[in-house]
Amino acid sequence: MHSQILRGGSAAAVACRRMRHIVGAVLGRDGWMWRTHEVKLINTASGDTVKIGELSYKLKTPQNPELVPVKHISDSLPHIVAQHLRWIMQKDLLGQDVFLIGPPGPLRRSIAMQYLELTKREVEYVALSRDTTETDLKQRREIRSGTAFYIDQCAVRAATQGRVLVLEGLEKAERNVLPVLNNLLENREMQLEDGRFLMSAERYDKLLQDHTKEELDSWKIVRVSEDFRVIALGLPVPKYKGNPLDPPLRSRFQARDIYYLPFKDQLEMLYTAGPNIAAERVSQLLSLATTLCSQESSNLGLPDFPVDNLVPALHVLNTFPMLSSQQLIHRLYPYDSFLGMDGRTAVEGVLSRFELLDGRRQPAPSAILNVSTTRDLEGYADVTLRVVDKNVTFQVPAGTEGLRPPNSSPTFISTPSHSQLMAEMMQSHMAKDICLIGAKGCGKSAIAREFAEMLGYSVEPVMLYQDMTARDLLQQRYTLPNGDTAWRPSPLVTAAIEGKLLLLDGIHRVNLGTLAVLSRLLHDRELDLYDGTRLLRWDRYQTVKEQLQFSDQQLQERSILPIHPSFRVLALAEPPVVGASASSSNSRGQQWLSPELLTMFLYHTVTPLAKAEEMRLIQGLTLNVPKEAAEQLLHLAHSLRGTNDPTAQSLASSLSTRQLLRICRRLSHYPEESIAHAVNKACLSRFLPSLARASLEKSLSSFSIQDKPDPAETHDFICTVKDGVLTIGNVSAPVYNPDEKIKVPDVLFYDNPQHMMVMEDMLKDFLLGEHLLLVGNQGVGKNKIVDRFLHLLNRPREYLQLHRDTTVQTLTLQPSVRDGIITYEDSPLVKAVKLGHILVIDEADKAPTNVTCILKTLVESGEMILADGRRIISDPREAERRPNTIVMHPDFRMLVLANRPGFPFLGNDFFGALGDIFSCHAVDNPKPQAELAMLKQYGPDVPDATLQKLVAAFGELRSMADQGTITYPYSTREVVNIVRHLQKFPDEGLANVVRNVFDFDSYNKDMREVLIEALHKHGIPIGAKPSSVKLAKELPLPEVKMTGYWTTNQGGNARRKLLCPTETHHIDIKGPVFLRVQGYPCNRQESRALSFSEEKAHWQIPMNEVNIICDVTTKDDILYVATCNPVSLYSMKERGEIIHCMELYDVFPRTISGVWQPFVTVAPLGSPLDGQVVLHEEQSNTVLHLDMVTGAVRRLMLSPESKEPTTRASNWWSSKEQQGGHKMCHDFAHKNWLLFYKEDGNQLEVLDVLEGQVHSISLPINLKSVFLVAEDRWLLLETKTNRKFLLTKPMHMTAEDSGVCQLHSISEEHRISTAEMSVPEMVSCDQLPNENLSAALDQKIVSPNRILADSGSFAQLIVGFPDLVSHNEMYSFKRPVDLSLMTTESGAHAFLRGGLRSSTPKQNNCVSLLSANQMVRALPPNKVPLKEVYPKDVTPPMTAAYLEVTDLNSKKVKYIPVPRSMTVSPYTNWLSKVSESDVLMAPLGSGGVVTVDMGGYVRLWETGLDTLQRSLMEWRNMIGTEDGRPVQITIQRKSGQDVTAPKHGKIDPNNAPHVGGNQWAGGTGGRDTAGLGGKGGPYRLDAGHKVYQVSQAEKDAVPEEVRRAAREMGEKAFKERLKEIDMSEYDAATYERFSNAVRRQVQSLRIILDNLQAKGKERQWLKNQALGELDDAKIIDGLTGEKAIYKRRGELDPELGSPQQKPKRLRVLADVSGSMYRFNGVDGRLERSMEAVCMVMEALESYEHKFKYDIVGHSGDGYDIELVRVDKVPRNNKQRLKVLKTMHAHAQFCMSGDYTLEGTDASIKELAREEADEHFVVVLSDANLERYGIRPERFAQVLTSDPQVNAFAIFIGSLGDQAERLQRMLPAGRSFVAMDTKQIPQILQQIFTSTMLSSA
Repeated sequence: MHSQILRGGSAAAVACRRMRHIVGAVLGRDGWMWRTHEVKLINTASGDTVKIGELSYKLKTPQNPELVPVKHISDSLPHIVAQHLRWIMQKDLLGQDVFLIGPPGPLRRSIAMQYLELTKREVEYVALSRDTTETDLKQRREIRSGTAFYIDQCAVRAATQGRVLVLEGLEKAERNVLPVLNNLLENREMQLEDGRFLMSAERYDKLLQDHTKEELDSWKIVRVSEDFRVIALGLPVPKYKGNPLDPPLRSRFQARDIYYLPFKDQLEMLYTAGPNIAAERVSQLLSLATTLCSQESSNLGLPDFPVDNLVPALHVLNTFPMLSSQQLIHRLYPYDSFLGMDGRTAVEGVLSRFELLDGRRQPAPSAILNVSTTRDLEGYADVTLRVVDKNVTFQVPAGTEGLRPPNSSPTFISTPSHSQLMAEMMQSHMAKDICLIGAKGCGKSAIAREFAEMLGYSVEPVMLYQDMTARDLLQQRYTLPNGDTAWRPSPLVTAAIEGKLLLLDGIHRVNLGTLAVLSRLLHDRELDLYDGTRLLRWDRYQTVKEQLQFSDQQLQERSILPIHPSFRVLALAEPPVVGASASSSNSRGQQWLSPELLTMFLYHTVTPLAKAEEMRLIQGLTLNVPKEAAEQLLHLAHSLRGTNDPTAQSLASSLSTRQLLRICRRLSHYPEESIAHAVNKACLSRFLPSLARASLEKSLSSFSIQDKPDPAETHDFICTVKDGVLTIGNVSAPVYNPDEKIKVPDVLFYDNPQHMMVMEDMLKDFLLGEHLLLVGNQGVGKNKIVDRFLHLLNRPREYLQLHRDTTVQTLTLQPSVRDGIITYEDSPLVKAVKLGHILVIDEADKAPTNVTCILKTLVESGEMILADGRRIISDPREAERRPNTIVMHPDFRMLVLANRPGFPFLGNDFFGALGDIFSCHAVDNPKPQAELAMLKQYGPDVPDATLQKLVAAFGELRSMADQGTITYPYSTREVVNIVRHLQKFPDEGLANVVRNVFDFDSYNKDMREVLIEALHKHGIPIGAKPSSVKLAKELPLPEVKMTGYWTTNQGGNARRKLLCPTETHHIDIKGPVFLRVQGYPCNRQESRALSFSEEKAHWQIPMNEVNIICDVTTKDDILYVATCNPVSLYSMKERGEIIHCMELYDVFPRTISGVWQPFVTVAPLGSPLDGQVVLHEEQSNTVLHLDMVTGAVRRLMLSPESKEPTTRASNWWSSKEQQGGHKMCHDFAHKNWLLFYKEDGNQLEVLDVLEGQVHSISLPINLKSVFLVAEDRWLLLETKTNRKFLLTKPMHMTAEDSGVCQLHSISEEHRISTAEMSVPEMVSCDQLPNENLSAALDQKIVSPNRILADSGSFAQLIVGFPDLVSHNEMYSFKRPVDLSLMTTESGAHAFLRGGLRSSTPKQNNCVSLLSANQMVRALPPNKVPLKEVYPKDVTPPMTAAYLEVTDLNSKKVKYIPVPRSMTVSPYTNWLSKVSESDVLMAPLGSGGVVTVDMGGYVRLWETGLDTLQRSLMEWRNMIGTEDGRPVQITIQRKSGQDVTAPKHGKIDPNNAPHVGGNQWAGGTGGRDTAGLGGKGGPYRLDAGHKVYQVSQAEKDAVPEEVRRAAREMGEKAFKERLKEIDMSEYDAATYERFSNAVRRQVQSLRIILDNLQAKGKERQWLKNQALGELDDAKIIDGLTGEKAIYKRRGELDPELGSPQQKPKRLRVLADVSGSMYRFNGVDGRLERSMEAVCMVMEALESYEHKFKYDIVGHSGDGYDIELVRVDKVPRNNKQRLKVLKTMHAHAQFCMSGDYTLEGTDASIKELAREEADEHFVVVLSDANLERYGIRPERFAQVLTSDPQVNAFAIFIGSLGDQAERLQRMLPAGRSFVAMDTKQIPQILQQIFTSTMLSSA
């Protein structure tokens, strides 16, 4: 029924009758109308009139009839619409402008158009957007043959021609644009740019009475037609988003609220739309729609239901009555996608209320069976769908190309869910445009392509980006060859005209204000373009053509074009972020799905594939992928997708279907690769925040996807180019043969395994045709790797560096103007595409992501539209059919480089936005070995030690940067620069050169301390002076004297020579038991950081305070330390990273606490038993054999009768005097045999570990001690008499030779009578080298010898012993006082150490260093001649002991102080039995010893003179030779005289000393004259005076009084501040204690907060400015002479109506229960928690607007103990201290019990109710959950109970491995176990940085 209202004649009467008939039918049928408005068309002689009700309007004949809207009036006019029309007519008759306001949707526009159609008015329509400027409304300049003309735009055209101006979307236009129209609206006046003046009709007509029209024309006055009206259409703001109306503008309009049609009218309409549907169902749907548009629902935050879309939806339902209502509603209102939990429940409540929850009952269409061309309808296709069990055929629009049957594409693997989706899309396609919502990489584009091909559409992809303007969407300007300006239609417009399928990719990115331009196209299929062209719907176009009898040609001249009937739009979007504010500019996406957009499309969600489907897909597309690998991958990806944990979700997004396909493609080519590697690569796990990384690792291990061991060590990576084939590692590729050799990069590159591995990896992907993305910190060699890679492949490259101001235009084309014509230069990107070069895009993260997004279509579909209208196409066949294309060269590839996301680069998250279309490679600093090798190539002459120190120090700094302790990630680039400097200037010390890197941080105190600490730890002496050498003072040794002889008695006298019987038996082995070997990190510190002393390095053994060290021994470079309370064994390498510990608590159970005091000695075995030790407990004579690698423990039973009776056990504590213990001699342990004996016993037991045999030797004497002076000669001492015997035995004992051990007595003769025989404390088991012996005795001598020590001498030498039988001479260096006679300690120190020593200590700390010719003892301070060592006025330091080093070469003795241990076990009595001083000692290497003090502090000492000298040289070299010499600058000139030349100066006749000045010669310290020590003089001239040299240090130093003044000023200010906040100094000190402990964390958090704040405040480009920088996009506008063609940086006002940015909400739930107080003494947990709380308070100070936080305590008293309220956060230290005191006091006095669980639960619930951007709960607890019977699963459930609240738990270390078990049960990244309470603040910092700050 085409009602056509024709002009004049009888046809009009017919039309009028029909109108009455129609309208009457609608309005008159029921009696519920309160009055009727008839729309009549009355035909009279004076012209036609339209009557609405009683109003009549006289029609005029339009000038341009083609501009009158047609086919807008519907056949049945709802009553309410007639009322609206009547109101508009009233206003029209009054001459007022109207504003139709109402909810989004096409209704308001259609009413306006219906009115204009009725009254036959021409329309000027303009859709306002945020890009609209005044030129779009008034006049725009265009250039015609070299001259700029003004062309009137819509407002001016409407005013002068008497048309109606329809302005749609007033709320979209930026403020201050529309006021241009104010005067036109009010007075109908306007001044135009070209000098004309529009004047209202009345005034013009008045002037005409006095003046002629010519005069007025010459004054450029133009009459505004009296028919000119404005109809504005707008949304009510604030309810909807947008700019509120400007008050002056608002006052000029008359408003009319046009709400949705009343229920009954709507119902009528819907009944006609869906005649096949049950009436009840229709009314239910409408009820739902009306409910969801009500005020109540918008209060809940639900967007309006798109009521207008019910009609197309019912068309679908009409054809498919079996479709469930719920599925339909999902398409209209996809509430699952854009609403949070509450919203969804609300909507589902309404659905069930109207019985629409029928989705489960009625199945969806399952598949498309057939697609065929409709016969009688052109441009349509018949589609048959399979629904349940019947087939339904229906017509849908089809494209212009051939159709294709479903499932016939090789590249599209159909899966059940996808084919169902396609079937549903077909249904919607019948009625309306579609939008697909789905996460990135889930196959939206593939589905869209398949859909289009099936219907024979050619696709026009348009990639939307964020700052896209309405012009980019519709038309761009360009210049014709003659310089005229013209408009080029965009792909969108050509698609509409040619009937293609328009693919709008990324509709979620683009601004709503810009998309609004399309709403008319989508609703009405009409479009008005900038150059005045109008596109009409096909049928309207035909109507116009018929009515006006115009040909297509004529209409085209009047620029009216039809939109092809097949044209359809398919939009693709990512799911809206639930709960994100629409304004959030951050990359996390927005809630883009607004009520307005809901009306534009029918929505379909692309759900992620089910596992089986995805498996089919992967196997279909990658044919030979290893099946189990694919299954593991899918298992992992689906488990990550299934959680509601945001961290896991973000990981899942980087494992999208697209990434999985890429991984599988690669696995199918390289099946041996590890999956873990691929997953880590896809997620870029190296650069994830620590929490996400932990979460990923946990997921990987729970799916048992393990990384294979690192292959870097196993095979060297080689890279060779041979016969035109490049091989890297195991991958080969042909070398390219380029046309442009000049563009192939060439770079200095030193191969190292790690970079080679990256390159091998890159090559694999390169060969698979991937584009590569390299992500890494700065300076790790990304550019080097890429250049080297291209160099090896011989590929030419184009290089693009992105930056903040990169725009889409600059990426593709550079416009420039030549002779008034615009030309475009190809950017490197276009060149690379054309020529097949490699495009290297550097710093991709610096450009805004919305710009880099356009790379997506280029990479994915190989298509891209350039600004000059050309188009890049990858398919050459396609290119032939299209004009103006660039074919993408098959060799084109992109390599993108970016810094890692996050702090401190704060770039844009390129990886997050586009990571899944590239194959990603994380580039890291090389591993230490690789880096060392590389540095050696850069600095071949730099000493290795220096390089190692550098590598170690930087390695540590990098790991600190990873943990977030420091912010700057130090990279290889910095180290390389240091090494290059050292290579060139070797005399400059390392300590000076490293400052080239670290001076950046010299003003940040905390950072500086961290750095210096790290550098010092690795022995880089930054800050040390060459003079700070602190070696111990050397004292002379007394003369060496010969003191006697030893004679070994041999010969015939049988009484003197005794044979000792031996017997041999096998040992009994019990075990093995496997114990856990724990590894602790070794925090080794180099000691020579600030000064040079004998101490080389030191570190702490991780042991308990009460433990006691009882033995230390070394083998090669491994140290073994045994402790005895509980018994455990530690082993560590001298330079190792890890300390291994084996607790033997279970093997030695404690009998009665503290009474039995075990004492353990250790013997490390030699090859082939390396790494194994024998442990001997002296009292129980237990011998254990331990393997430190596997943790195996075996007990060796030496003698069969050693199954001791139980009575022995009781003796241990009953008998007061301890019995003699068992001893072990392990001098020859490296030969794998040991000797055991019992004090006062008469038996030696020799254990041969390898043979597993024990030889027992019975002796005729009772033993006091045994010294193994050689392997076959042992020195024995008899108990009471101290007589010495020498036992000789055959070298290799076997069972047959038994009984040949001979015992010889030794007689001593003394030159000097001594009271008793000397009792040796230590005898060396080998001899001094001959040159050392000669040096010691000052005579050339070659002879066997032994060095021994006793208490009376520094050292004794026996020459000839034990091999020569004759008189062995004894030489001694006597002590002034015998050590054993010295007084024991008195005073406080002795009291501390348990009073007087009860017995001789077990360990005599005395070792001989034979090669260094030294004897070293550890002596307690009271046995050291301190008065000689230290000057009078110096108080000796508090020390644990002194190392007395007796050097027999230099004949000196020196005493090296060993610092006090930090902690001492409380068992002092027991300690005193171990050693007389506080340290134990063992030799280490050739010239050094190692000491371990009782607190477990290990120190390495260098005592040998040669090694010390060498080290001192190295140390001085590292500091450099910067002595006080002034630097002289010499300029060598070729000729000509130096004008102000230095002179000799006057010679003073008196030769008085001259200091300073520049007059006298021979002065000192002056300038320009000759003399000494000055500056700038020509030469040194010594006149014999004392030289005044200004020392360098003095020059650098600040005078003392200045420093004092600064100090006083600081103190004064501090006291003032305290007074101000009324805090005592004692309190201040207390607070400082907590504050200082976390100062670094606070500092680094604040740095990050500041940076993020700065980033948030980063300015944006403001377009359309009148000054600034030229905007490339507006060059043509500039040519035509427009003003607003500039852009400048400025603060972007937040979009109006967008919700305020809410702060983040944080709650710290601190444990203040009794147990915290109780165990605080053990591990300081309460104090650490207080520190953590202090850290939160300090870090967030003055960021309250960003973070609202409160701190709540939980304890046995309850779980809501208020510590800090949100609205009263502590402002100063006093208030903060009060919070800490409250915590402490509460923990002290509260009830016991634990409310961790309830507290967490309550906090999460409470926070979830608050309005905030994000919610965080951090729980600190020492909950021993098991003790309280809480299941960890239950706690895990609570932690993740609300997806809105990120909850984290920090457990303070508990007993045993309980904490680790707990962590395994709890979700990864959500729970932390702080075994060491020092970690609590660090963990808290980690949580902050990786979650809250990721998006602040």
